[in-house]
Amino acid sequence: MSNLWGIDLGGTKIEGAVLKSAVDPQVLFRDRMPTEGQKGYDHILGQVKKVVDMMEASMGYKPSKIGMGTPGTLDPQTGLMKNSNSTALNGKPLKQDIEKMLGIEVSMANDANCFALAEANMGAAHEKYPDARVVFGVIMGTGVGGGVVVDGKVINGLQGIGGEWGHNFLDATGGSCYCGKSGCVEKVLAGPALEKYYAGISGAPKSMKDIYEGYKAGTDPFAIKTIERLHHFFGAALSVVVNILDPDVVVIGGGVGNIDTIYTEGLKSLKQHIFNNRLDTPILKPKLGDSAGVFGAAFLVS
Repeated sequence: MSNLWGIDLGGTKIEGAVLKSAVDPQVLFRDRMPTEGQKGYDHILGQVKKVVDMMEASMGYKPSKIGMGTPGTLDPQTGLMKNSNSTALNGKPLKQDIEKMLGIEVSMANDANCFALAEANMGAAHEKYPDARVVFGVIMGTGVGGGVVVDGKVINGLQGIGGEWGHNFLDATGGSCYCGKSGCVEKVLAGPALEKYYAGISGAPKSMKDIYEGYKAGTDPFAIKTIERLHHFFGAALSVVVNILDPDVVVIGGGVGNIDTIYTEGLKSLKQHIFNNRLDTPILKPKLGDSAGVFGAAFLVS
């Protein structure tokens, strides 16, 4: 059984981890260093190499392949990065350059796919439903993304956009999105979108934490309206995924996913919107926290 090596290339940090094996994912190594993306593409590559050098020094050998999670997507047709909020990566042949620099085969997937892969293989889905074949991983934080895992493997898709439910149309009130469309799921359900909605109806900006506290206390009618909007559109948006994939498990990550009423009132909305007379789909909180990205990257080479 081979060790699994993974790199999580994030906007602020680059993390490396080595797992013992796919069936025994004991962490043998884990460390990180800053990305320093403001210094440019070549500097980011150098930081990746430093992390891999640390991994090799600790493990005492060089692997033949390594998995990498990225903040954007590698376009399968062009080999270039796209949709990355670390803008220095966009339009660059990242996979090709990393492989040339390291002399190692690299498997890549975006951060949402790595989240889903980790939770499916060693996280919440694996722990509670070890026989689940189809797992959908949701990210609801500063943005909205997702990943599809079938039989332990990520479905990247023909265009590298598998699982990208955050840019389906949801509601026109969401307004224009950076992707060029309008009313995307992300513009309704992401934390900044909910905060913007609250500020728009109340005239006073608040953080999501404070909005949720106002909702729970029942003292802020604008907070109540904002969280009820979240519940309603969460169900409407996720129902599209459930209708198409009918996954065995859904795991929800990201800061907005910490709002407990998503798992009660949000599920009521989902039940109303899906094409079925009941809702059997388990909706779980994640287990791995910020470890999911690097662990999922390691599972790309399992």
